[in-house]
Amino acid sequence: MANFHYRLLVIDDEPLYQELLESSLSAAGYEVEVAKDGFAALAQMQGALPDLIISDLKMPNMSGFEFLSIARRRFPQIPTIAVSGEFHPPIEPLGVIADAFLSKPFRLDQLQAKIADLLRDAPPRPAIKRDRAAVWVPRNGEYYVITCTDCLRSFSIPAEKSVRVLRELRTLPCMFCNAPVQFIVEEKPEAVGLPITETNGTA
Repeated sequence: MANFHYRLLVIDDEPLYQELLESSLSAAGYEVEVAKDGFAALAQMQGALPDLIISDLKMPNMSGFEFLSIARRRFPQIPTIAVSGEFHPPIEPLGVIADAFLSKPFRLDQLQAKIADLLRDAPPRPAIKRDRAAVWVPRNGEYYVITCTDCLRSFSIPAEKSVRVLRELRTLPCMFCNAPVQFIVEEKPEAVGLPITETNGTA
C-alpha cells in the first residue's frame, strides 16, 4: 500500500488499459486520474498536477512521444513512465523522454515497483500550475513567441514594430488547439532579448 494518496495520471487511448490500471492502482492506495490522449491529459493538469505520469506512446491527436516531451519541459520534477505495445526488449523506443519504459503487456507488480522507485526519489508534489505563461521577443525583435496555457505549446506571431499603446490586453487563438490566449505587451519589440510580458490563458 502507498503511504498516502499519491496522485497518478494514466494516459492511454485503450479503455481496457485505462480500467485495468485505474482499478489496480487505486486498490494499491493511489489516487488515479485517466486521460485518453495528450491533449486530454494537459487539460486535466490545468487543475491539479500529478505526482507521477504513466503514458502510452501511440495515441491519436497528441502522441505519448509529444506529450512526454512537453511534460518534461514544463514539469521536469514529475517522474514519467512510458508504456507501449509497439516495442519489446531489448528494443526500446528512440526519442521518448521518460524515466522508465515498460512494454505491453506488463505485469502489474512490475509497474508498481517502477512507480515506487520513482516516487521514492521524487520531490514533493508540485503546486497547481498557474494560468500565466511567458511571452518572449527574439533579439531581432521581429516576432513574439507565446506559450499557450492550455496545450503548453509555443508558437510565434509577427511583432508589431509600430506599437505605441503598451499594456493593451490582446487575445488570439492558439495555432495548435485554438484555445484563446490573452497577452499584454509591456515593452516595445525593440527591447530585445528579455521576457516582455505574461499571458493569461482563458478556457
